[in-house]
This record gives sequence, structure tokens and C-alpha cells, in this order.
Amino acid sequence: QVQLVESGGGLVQAGGSLRLSCAASGVAFNLYTVGWFRQAPGKERELVSHINWSGARITYAESVKGRFTIFRDNAKKTVYLQMNSLKPEDTAVYSCAVDAGPKFESRSFAELRYWGQGTQVTVSS
Repeated sequence: QVQLVESGGGLVQAGGSLRLSCAASGVAFNLYTVGWFRQAPGKERELVSHINWSGARITYAESVKGRFTIFRDNAKKTVYLQMNSLKPEDTAVYSCAVDAGPKFESRSFAELRYWGQGTQVTVSS
């Protein structure tokens, strides 16, 4: 059974930092791409960042470039999202998803098979 567990969310003041973790089990984690998504109330879900199996291919949404960093530890089956200089507009539920790289590259997000339950990030002004 595949399980993805996010952690690290919380309440932080604008300008602060948080590190999210996505821990996987029951999946060949080392072979898959992992993406971090977020969804704010009343808004569509958006891809924040994704990283391929080796870490050689990384993308970021324009809104987080220079502030967020994604990295992975395959030995621990965990992907991290380091979020610095947080802004109130970063407030959302953040979720990770795992699947084959082409689904991320083609933005076929509805086809992603494995999702975590999400963790709330709230940035106060």
C-alpha cells in the first residue's frame, strides 16, 4: 500500500521559513518524480515545484522561484520543500504527489496516482 505523509506545515509570520517533508512508503520512490502542489481557498491547485528521481530535473512556479528549494533524500524516501521569505499569499494546503516524470512534464496532474493528505501552511502578515 502506497502512503505519502506530509509534515512541517504550520503558522508562520511573513518573512519566516518552514520546511515541508513528504515521506513515502510502499512505492518505488527512487524511480519516481515527486511534486509539491498547493491549493488556497477558492483557488485552483497549482504545482509549486517538482523534482525527478535523480534530482537533476527541478522546476519551480514563478511565484516561488528564489524563495523555495526542493530536494530529496532517496535513502530516506523523503522529499523536502524548504520555504523561505514566506508571504501571506503562500497560505494554502500543500500536498505532495508521486508518479512517473512524463506526467509532470505534460502537466497531466489528474493522472497522478499517489497523493498525500496535505499539510496546512498559514503565513500571517
